[in-house]
Amino acid sequence: MKIVFLDAETLGDDVSLSPISSLGEYVSYPSTAPELVIERCKGFDVVISNKVYIGRETIDALLPELKLICVAATGTNNIDMAYAAEKGIPVRNAVNYSTESVAQVTFMFILSLVGKASYFDGYVKSGEYSGSGCFTNARVPFFELNGKKLGIIGLGNIGSRVASIGKAFGMEVSYYPTSGVAHSAEYPALPLERLLAESDIISIHCPLNDRTRGLIGYDGLSMMKPSAYIVNMGRGGIIVEDELARALDEGLIAGAAADVFTKEPMPEDHPFLHLKHPERILLTPHIGWASREARECLIRKIAENISNNI
Repeated sequence: MKIVFLDAETLGDDVSLSPISSLGEYVSYPSTAPELVIERCKGFDVVISNKVYIGRETIDALLPELKLICVAATGTNNIDMAYAAEKGIPVRNAVNYSTESVAQVTFMFILSLVGKASYFDGYVKSGEYSGSGCFTNARVPFFELNGKKLGIIGLGNIGSRVASIGKAFGMEVSYYPTSGVAHSAEYPALPLERLLAESDIISIHCPLNDRTRGLIGYDGLSMMKPSAYIVNMGRGGIIVEDELARALDEGLIAGAAADVFTKEPMPEDHPFLHLKHPERILLTPHIGWASREARECLIRKIAENISNNI
């Protein structure tokens, strides 16, 4: 069996790929430009990709050798799923490997935003605290999570874990089912407009699809409380990014955090990088899924997908 991994550097160099490489003749590339995909995959039985796009033209060029496409992630939007199915090529993704990692980063954002961590850290490190003559700083207030409302968009595995952590903080949890079907007996499902209007924190954990693309724009953000925060841990296209930037600069909401972007890496002219009030947003480079434990689990799941399907 011949296996090729097109963008292995996305998994980092601190975890071993031996569960995959031991399964057959293995070749990996740190990254692969679009024009090199067919050349590098030709003759391989298994193609592994995290973000490299594999479409109709590539699938046709790799037949009849191609037997399996493995996605080194949960989302499969980098694969032409319909055409792969038409050609009888199974596509296997990895699920439930990053739930704890994403939930942890979500609350890293929430606690940092609500607790004004960046401001207070800067206040001390700048020397302003040392010269203040006061043991504390009560000029910038923050609120407790206990008793506040957490609105979750997408109550899947990750959204459910975030809900349970929010509940442990004493938050009132509700959610918007992006599928249109309420499925939780534990938390109330609300229309999106009501969820936005009532929540103190909105946390996004849904996939990007026709139902969720552009789900939240300026109008939706305008429904939120001026004291509320929004955190996007789903996909960049779920929030209209330039409209979020506008809402932040206008003070429609208190702040935001994003780990995902419409284009990754984000371009230098991205609106989030040119806010009049940059202190109102926290940004990380799509790392929510990537704790060491999550990446090790992901590698095991890829290996299992290969072993079970070839």
